[in-house]
Amino acid sequence: MVTSGVFKSSLPITGSHEGAGTVVAIGSSVTNLKPGDRVMIGLKTHRCGTCSTCRGPENLRHYCPNSDGDLGIWRDGAFAEYAIADAAEANKLPDKVSFETAAPLAYAGRTIYRGVLQARLEKGQWIGLVGSGGGLGHLGIQFAKALGLRVVGVDARDEGLELSRSSGADLVVDARKGVDEVVKEVQNVTGGLGCHTTVNLSEAEKAAETACAITMMHGRMVQIAQPTQVSVPFEHLIFRDIRIEGSLLCTVHQSQEMLKVVSEHNITVKTNPFHGLEQIPKLVKLAHSGQMQGKGIVIVDEEAIKMENKATPKLV
Repeated sequence: MVTSGVFKSSLPITGSHEGAGTVVAIGSSVTNLKPGDRVMIGLKTHRCGTCSTCRGPENLRHYCPNSDGDLGIWRDGAFAEYAIADAAEANKLPDKVSFETAAPLAYAGRTIYRGVLQARLEKGQWIGLVGSGGGLGHLGIQFAKALGLRVVGVDARDEGLELSRSSGADLVVDARKGVDEVVKEVQNVTGGLGCHTTVNLSEAEKAAETACAITMMHGRMVQIAQPTQVSVPFEHLIFRDIRIEGSLLCTVHQSQEMLKVVSEHNITVKTNPFHGLEQIPKLVKLAHSGQMQGKGIVIVDEEAIKMENKATPKLV
């Protein structure tokens, strides 16, 4: 989306809005971090603190429209040996969470964790994930299960269906069967009602429609995917009273909560590691192939990985 001009980024720019590493230096006003801390960096930099959003509810302040920009989009990101990040947006890593797990959580994890929270469900209720076998989806399955929810996973790729099953979804449905068959299979396991809330993670043409269709009447659909247009038949809105809302990512507080869930529930990120910045073109090629399971990561500092594995052998 950066290279295609969607965000009107000023190029060239260092990519990646997902990063984790060790603090090597801090600014004079930083009090929450110190050199040597292991951290997951945030997306935003320097929220204004004065607009109505910043002065509003804590769980919405990260929507600030007047920040100094997002890493990897308007400011240089994490595809580098050193990155500059906003300390106020960073999270300390639990001892048990590795850099390799934390980096994808910096955006993919924070995005889907908020989506699961936005579902507003209680233990035992059903959440649907359309696009369940991708980088966000397989994390969403694990987060939802950790929070006591029952999960329907919908995907249209063999790799995605396989990852949905291995991540613990209670029901996995192949979207290639068509909307009607997907709805039938979901209703068969939900007492004829459908999911209480569905989160759409797919940009496919019928993904939003499918997400609404498998949601029970008066339920909620959370839209996270970012296609050019989101198209839903009016019947779902008018006659079935499906409420649609968008979601971006977690607050800093929610992100710390997410990392705690990852640590306590041994949540794993399916990663495709590439070693060295020179391997980035290969990662991009794999990501665009449609064959990748989970998330691609670039390991910049091999020695740091060896040191944390030696210090804490049982990392997630």
